[in-house]
Amino acid sequence: MTALALKSFLTLFVVMDPVGLAPVFLGLAGGRAPAEQRRIARKAILVAGGLLVAFGGGGAWLLRRLGISMDAFRVAGGILLFLIAVDMVLAQHERETKEEEEEARSRADISVFPLAIPMIAGPGTLASLMILVTEARAYRFGLLLVLAMAAVVLLLGYVALRLATPLGRLLGQTGVNVVTRVLGVVLSALAVQYVADGAKGLLGAG
Repeated sequence: MTALALKSFLTLFVVMDPVGLAPVFLGLAGGRAPAEQRRIARKAILVAGGLLVAFGGGGAWLLRRLGISMDAFRVAGGILLFLIAVDMVLAQHERETKEEEEEARSRADISVFPLAIPMIAGPGTLASLMILVTEARAYRFGLLLVLAMAAVVLLLGYVALRLATPLGRLLGQTGVNVVTRVLGVVLSALAVQYVADGAKGLLGAG
């Protein structure tokens, strides 16, 4: 159980990258009143949390309905995570296109899009959560443990959003890039492991 908890926390922490959220949040909401920033941060985390709970509880059912095996999902999720990791290592950790960013700045409410989706609960996070939930079936209360670790990472994300201004001043863009690159290297190794495990399962099934 301890190994599962640690793996779940580290995986979701790396994928969500709370430190990397801070400068993006500043770019989108830095010009708004502090009270509004708090409201946006709180709503974004709650929406992302609700999506993770829904996907963690019903994702396996959805895959079965679509006829997608978990091994195939592992390979697809690993490839997706590897692409995200490459962007992180190259300091191109853009969770939205420039067009989406411009639209976000002009939106009255940016908490759901682009903060909750895709910045916090993006495809990489959902794929990682699904894989962790599948592995958690071997443990009693494994699903609850994975969701609890997701809640902890979301809480850290909320803290990062609330402290975005001082955190941005402390680390600077260079510091954020260094942290993001290190997390990207870890994520790339995790992605390769996902692909290897999925391929092994698919070949064994064949």
